[in-house]
Amino acid sequence: MGSNSKSVLNRRAGFLFLVLAAAGLFTVRGAFSQAPAQSSRRAIRLPEDNPQAPFSGGILTGNTLYLAGRIGLDKSGKVPAEINDEIKILLDQIKATLEQAGMTMDDLVYVQIACTDLSLFDKFNGIYRTYFTTKDLPAREFIGAAALLRGGHFELQAIAVRH
Repeated sequence: MGSNSKSVLNRRAGFLFLVLAAAGLFTVRGAFSQAPAQSSRRAIRLPEDNPQAPFSGGILTGNTLYLAGRIGLDKSGKVPAEINDEIKILLDQIKATLEQAGMTMDDLVYVQIACTDLSLFDKFNGIYRTYFTTKDLPAREFIGAAALLRGGHFELQAIAVRH
């Protein structure tokens, strides 16, 4: 692994640590240490989620929800032909997962989007902004991906902390 790759990984790990510290999952006392374990942990699943999948749509622990990566599939399990429909389905699923945990889109603190075509950045942003009521949007990463499952153009994963 080149030094540039290590630098990117170190920055991402540092940023993730800051998000986790803000969520109260880690504390800083001279050196890094782990806070006591949360007393509750609940899986969040949407009705359309595959119960056989080896993961949950989200895990709620304390006031923090960790959302698994999701792609925007229609009711038939396929990526819609229209990009705008794919984006809306994806964001509606994220919103529904948050609602299952008693949260809203405004509770998101970190969002990561993988995209197979970076020229769709502005199109995604135009729809994405409409899902928030706050002007303080979450920290976010929009990265390129060679391919996504089922031919999706976007995959979104996130962390939310209840206000």
